[in-house]
Amino acid sequence: MSTAVNLTELREGGVQDVPSVAAIMQAAFDPRYGEAWTNAQCLGMLSLPGVWLVVASVDGVDSGFALSRSTGDEAELLLLATRPAARRRGVAGALLRAVIAEARARDVEKLHLEVRAGNDAVRLYRREGFEKVGERRAYYRGKTGQVFDAQTFSRTLA
Repeated sequence: MSTAVNLTELREGGVQDVPSVAAIMQAAFDPRYGEAWTNAQCLGMLSLPGVWLVVASVDGVDSGFALSRSTGDEAELLLLATRPAARRRGVAGALLRAVIAEARARDVEKLHLEVRAGNDAVRLYRREGFEKVGERRAYYRGKTGQVFDAQTFSRTLA
């Protein structure tokens, strides 16, 4: 009897990965929330100092990514996305742990993130030691004009 094995590989990404990142965002983010960034936004962010991108591939297919930035002793997870077909396979957790490891390597003491209230990713963030530190009412504006709250989370790394 043979069992299929899903191999997840993580690698450092760069501007050459923006088309793949855009495709993952389009697949991962529900358009009604307006969370996906444009290619120009991604390219602009990647051109800044302290920004890093981790790309996850499952069985050779780019299936997720995490975009982060650090300044001084703090860092922020800007975006984390996984293709729907790769969910519940540990990809997002592996990406988040890679961000945490890189932040530590950069001598970051505190890692922050922001997420739409009600997003299932909150369970992952809490499981990885993040605690809710704030909420921004009506912060996100979806495609139809509907507004959504944002929640801010932080984790001490030191």
